[in-house]
Amino acid sequence: MFNTASDTPTPAPEDAPTVELSFRRQLAIAGASFWSSPVRNRILLLAAALLAIILVTAYGQILLNRWNAPFYNSLERRDLDAFIVELGNFGKIAGVLLLLNVTQTWLNQMTALYMREGLARNVVDEWLADRRAYRLMMTSPLGVNPDQRLHEDARKLAEMTTSLSIGLVQATILLVSFIGVLWQLSSGFVFHFRDYSFSIPGYMVWGAVAYAGIASLFSQVVGWKLTRLNATRYANEAELRFSLMRANENLEAIALAGGEETERRHIHEKLDAVLRSIRHLAKALTNLTWVTAGFGWLAILVPILIAAPAYFAGTMTFGGLMMAAAAFNQVHSALRWYVDNFGAIADWKAALLRVSTLRAALIDMDDGPAEGRIVVVKGEPGRLTFESVAIAAHVDGDCTLDGFRIKETNPTIAVGERVMINGDQGVNRKLLFSAIAGLWPYGDGRILLPQEDDILFVPQLEYLPEGKLRSVLAYPLASAGFTDEAMVAALRRVGLSRIAGKLDERARWDRLLDKDEQMALAFAGLILRKPRWIVLNDVLEGLEPDTVTTLSGVLAELSGSTLIYIGRSGAFYDTLSPNLLHLERISCDREPPAPQS
Repeated sequence: MFNTASDTPTPAPEDAPTVELSFRRQLAIAGASFWSSPVRNRILLLAAALLAIILVTAYGQILLNRWNAPFYNSLERRDLDAFIVELGNFGKIAGVLLLLNVTQTWLNQMTALYMREGLARNVVDEWLADRRAYRLMMTSPLGVNPDQRLHEDARKLAEMTTSLSIGLVQATILLVSFIGVLWQLSSGFVFHFRDYSFSIPGYMVWGAVAYAGIASLFSQVVGWKLTRLNATRYANEAELRFSLMRANENLEAIALAGGEETERRHIHEKLDAVLRSIRHLAKALTNLTWVTAGFGWLAILVPILIAAPAYFAGTMTFGGLMMAAAAFNQVHSALRWYVDNFGAIADWKAALLRVSTLRAALIDMDDGPAEGRIVVVKGEPGRLTFESVAIAAHVDGDCTLDGFRIKETNPTIAVGERVMINGDQGVNRKLLFSAIAGLWPYGDGRILLPQEDDILFVPQLEYLPEGKLRSVLAYPLASAGFTDEAMVAALRRVGLSRIAGKLDERARWDRLLDKDEQMALAFAGLILRKPRWIVLNDVLEGLEPDTVTTLSGVLAELSGSTLIYIGRSGAFYDTLSPNLLHLERISCDREPPAPQS
């Protein structure tokens, strides 16, 4: 059978370990997301254009490096005519490079834009596919406040992937281009030490490699914590934003309860966690700056020092010295790209981890074992059947609250019937409502839905999207499918005549309408759509008697619809004389643990 626990799962903190992903799988998930994106071809086309621009730019920088020798030699000779000629050459090379830089910047921005579009749409589509968002919210801390991952982390990942990828390609091309230049400039020099003479082919290249390698090693040692610190900060930022949003959505209840001080303390605790994360991150970045800035300043002098032996030995002119120094800086800057971008790479890895963890959780949700799950499939036309259905009240194995099952043996509901489903005291009937809708798969048995797709589920708390009243009334269908006359008539039938003339008014209707009016609006939608199957979750509970009478009458008028009412309602029973099904509790396989003293 199955083990059950508490009524509703309490998610762990958002930054708690949930899904362990190797870096290889993170990259595989990101790659699959990119390859399935509709903007993939546009990104590949932009990438090809960027590569061409980078290659041409690298060639222009080689020409600019060669320009150093005649320019500085003309200064050394005090040759004014040659000096003016070289200024003209510089203008031509710099002008072309400027045009290339501007073009590359525009291509960078467009690539980042399409990367953002593809990634954001893909993650949102995965999140809202096949009711995964609800199931994730009920079973994982990742579903509590996924907005940080869906918005900010996806933005950072898209933009930083573009920036870092282009930077890496550019650095690699410059490295390959200028290693040859630097090798040629330093290949023929012979070192003399006392009675010994020796040569190191391309010694300036090895000097640049050694210098960048030392800087990279220091950066690794100092900055290895940055990925974890960035991930922790993003999690804490998400918790703070969620607390602020939750407080803002419940201001009336907080004010009535006098809970401002409690909410203030709670929000300050979240803010303290954010500030603590930022302090740790600031300390780590400060330590890393000692390395990156220190080696950056030394880079001004090091190429001159490395080239100095050849210059003072007379085998290199002053122009050659400047050319060698410029080539060394290009090689060194390419080699130390990883050093300069260690913090950015750590930030990128943190964003990749958070986005890929969410996407993996959504994908893996469909790959769980069939055992211990309710199977919801299409059955015969015009019939809804429960086959040995038992509902687990929780998703883990701790048995602290029993589950339940339908007492009747494999009951079948035929089209046009009126059925009320209630049960033993303490049974969480909403889980049966969620199970029929495919939102709560935990338990055993099969639910065979009618082959018709015309099933409408009405929860106890209806969702009212922001927008025009006509759109809210028709949600999720297009309002254009219904006439204004039909909408007005439906609103008046459920007692909402005061807003019947406001079909084109845009507002937060969930705040303007009270609970009774919101439920009446949902019933107006039933009148418009007239679905063949309607499943209601205790929707008449807690409403005013007049509202209950009106809405019960509306249900009685839906003669072409099958009504399945999950809950207890005397008005529904008296008005529609439904057939009854009963939910009975199931004892656990073992006794619950004794309470802690």
